[in-house]
Amino acid sequence: MQTIPTLIGGEFVQAKSGLYIESVSPSTGEVLGRIPRLDKEDVDLAVEAAAEAFKSWRRTKVQERIALVHALADRLVERGEELARLDAMDNGTPIWVMRRIVQMASNFMRYQANLATEVHGSTVPDEHDHLNISVHEPYGVTARIVPFNHPLMNATVKIVPALVTGNTVLLKPSEHTSLSTLELAKDYAEIFPPGVINVITGYAHEAGNAIVDHPEVRRIAFIGGAAGGRAIQERAARAGVKNVTLELGGKNPLVVFPDADLDAAADAAVLGMNFGWQGESCASTSRLLVHESIHDDFVARVAQKINELVPGDPLDENAGTGAITSQPQYEKVLSYIELGKTEGRLVAGGAPANIATLEKGLFVEPTMFDRIEPGARIAQEEIFGPVLVAIKFTDYDDAIRIANDIEYGLTASVFTQDYATAQRFARDVEAGYVWVNTVSRLMPGTPYGGIKNSGIGREGHLEELYSFTNTKNITFKF
Repeated sequence: MQTIPTLIGGEFVQAKSGLYIESVSPSTGEVLGRIPRLDKEDVDLAVEAAAEAFKSWRRTKVQERIALVHALADRLVERGEELARLDAMDNGTPIWVMRRIVQMASNFMRYQANLATEVHGSTVPDEHDHLNISVHEPYGVTARIVPFNHPLMNATVKIVPALVTGNTVLLKPSEHTSLSTLELAKDYAEIFPPGVINVITGYAHEAGNAIVDHPEVRRIAFIGGAAGGRAIQERAARAGVKNVTLELGGKNPLVVFPDADLDAAADAAVLGMNFGWQGESCASTSRLLVHESIHDDFVARVAQKINELVPGDPLDENAGTGAITSQPQYEKVLSYIELGKTEGRLVAGGAPANIATLEKGLFVEPTMFDRIEPGARIAQEEIFGPVLVAIKFTDYDDAIRIANDIEYGLTASVFTQDYATAQRFARDVEAGYVWVNTVSRLMPGTPYGGIKNSGIGREGHLEELYSFTNTKNITFKF
């Protein structure tokens, strides 16, 4: 089996060391391919190529940069079925979910590209013979370090703000899900000038650290766990003064008051948990807070819906949920399920899902626990798997206390038909993205991100494009 080459400086290359990483299908255990295991030597070459490309890319007309992003979005749609199938096999998420990701990604790409002309400075009144202006200039070589859960989205949408503002990019996908990014690298090479996009495959402790340490990489955007984000902040600070934004984890509450539309809320509790992604989504509403007056019946209703979800082959159109992406993540999820059995009552799932035709697959039944105390580990720590915990609350103040008594603050949802309660909750809850009587809606143009240990900075919004620029002030005297 040959190692799939990666893209550096417009050339398809292997790791200088000759080392590689096997990419294993989580649903079958089959080795799908081998990816280059890059290290510092490779990253140094990529930075050099990106820095050289930046000299001309920054001078490329913004309309041309926008047009190239649209061309990449077109290519994503053209190759959508092929790329969706590849991600389903490599990531474990069902094919019907990956098809939605293709359409969502292309829409977000086009929206963000078109925002580029809105990144502009201002003029400030000065004396009659002076002109004072501000302009926004690209950083140069930037880095996007992304996780395993949404490979196609990460390989397309997440690089657009840097590209359209005139930066070159080092894109590091997860070592567990690099195949679709390497396939898209063929399109990067065809559409963009050499060195504008460089794909850095490998491990975080090798390739990832080399990116963060490099003095010419002054702008880093990371998506991943809170511990990884803090480690990057610390490491980046030791390497230089760098602009680091972080989109990190969450343990997000979905709060149901007794006056809510309980049918809609029960559907949202399942939808918001993102079981279609095996719960591997930072936005998942993985804490279900239910008022004591409706708690027992409501939890039973949600548990029944969860038990109806059937894990299956990611290429099966009818699979309710797929496979956990990697062996370490699979073991982590199972360990939390065992912990949950000691901290509460299991009401749905709770075991590996044995599929006769996929004996080596990393499948876990969609799981729910009840009678969980707010301070329990399973209610405080991000699992990043298909595990929902239900917590009882007594009144509004109790609900807000439980919702906010956690290190994270990414998303939150509330179900109530009382306008005052909805407004009050939306203001009081400590989260960066709030839904009222709905869940899991991410719209282009809305600022997505968290507070507390869920991160710093916003994505999917004009604010993100500005974050890939430096502001320069210029004064002219006539």
